[in-house]
Amino acid sequence: MARTAASPWALDPAVTFLNHGSFGACPRAVLEAQRRWRERMEAEPVRFLALDLENLLADARERLASFVGVAADDLAFVPNATAGVSTVLRSLKFAPGDELLTTDHEYNASLNALRFAAARDGARVVVAHVPFPVADPGEVVEAVLTAVTPRTRLALLDHVTSPTALILPIGELVGRLAERGVDTLVDGAHGPGMLPLDLDALGAAYYTGNCHKWLCAPKGAAFLRVRRDRQPWIRPLAISHGANSRRSELSRFRVEFDWTGTADPTAWLSVPDAIDTVGAMAPDGWPGIMAANHALALEARDILCDTLAVEPPAPDRMLGSMATVPLPVGDGPAGAQGDRAPALESALRERGFEVPVIPWPSPWLIDSGDLPASTPGGIAVRVSAQRYNRRDQYEALGEALVEILSDT
Repeated sequence: MARTAASPWALDPAVTFLNHGSFGACPRAVLEAQRRWRERMEAEPVRFLALDLENLLADARERLASFVGVAADDLAFVPNATAGVSTVLRSLKFAPGDELLTTDHEYNASLNALRFAAARDGARVVVAHVPFPVADPGEVVEAVLTAVTPRTRLALLDHVTSPTALILPIGELVGRLAERGVDTLVDGAHGPGMLPLDLDALGAAYYTGNCHKWLCAPKGAAFLRVRRDRQPWIRPLAISHGANSRRSELSRFRVEFDWTGTADPTAWLSVPDAIDTVGAMAPDGWPGIMAANHALALEARDILCDTLAVEPPAPDRMLGSMATVPLPVGDGPAGAQGDRAPALESALRERGFEVPVIPWPSPWLIDSGDLPASTPGGIAVRVSAQRYNRRDQYEALGEALVEILSDT
């Protein structure tokens, strides 16, 4: 879909925007809906925030809950998935020697939150090595389960990894970990709008997802789903009036999370508009959106792999609406290779491309001592596929990469 003056997207047409995965992009119609909510709020702030907001949030939560397959009372709005991860980790308490399991594909912000919780309680973070390139989802399951010990208390796992764009076999992982008595906190930052979700069926103890990425809601819209039997232990990051509320018609989880202090709730209230607006961009609704984005992401990967003469690093079924492609930059220590990524990203931006260049393995794992600086590594480019993207944009990116790499 080409971007023109009449485009439903507010993106700058001078930029080849291939990075929907970082912060999303919000259609004009959804931004207009948010503007109307703000005007209503500012016309009578006390009535809106003190009297109307609870029911308005309940309506928005019902629509979102239906979209992600969860009971609405088990879902709370949060500003982003990072806040959702921190909410759970700040609420739970661990014993000295407990192990908190994650993978080396985990998003850095979430990994920092995990390390914070471990250091606070004397626990230990265990980082399972998941290969990349990867040949099969079974390799992920084996890597994670091999790292489980009798001291493992919680697993923090991505649904879709941020640096490598892999869909992890989260259903199997949640079930296999539960058999070992391990709860899972799913970092589903990229899940909503990229993948069909049925969170009640998934059964994870905790799942947090962004609405501003693939759902295309305004920035500041995300959710945390807490399984009902775990809700008594989960408190919001900001403790507010709900902590000593006398209300009995709502659960303590609902009362505490529905009001955590004065904020702008219009991003949350605009989530139903995002569901409707983007869903209408394909004849068969959201299933068509997801399928089309997936097909375009595979096409983009194949174009880049052919242009750069590299092998696809993951099977088709492990990709959603993004693909990460390793670049042919030769061998070298991961630390040194990672230093090259910002310059390459800047060079692409100067040519009009907005696309992330990813050092792999993550330099943060080297900084934390989980990997030695001598670990072999490289750099990769991660492309996203959304309704406003086209095949020729990925072809142009491939040509630009060949030109830049040949000069370095």
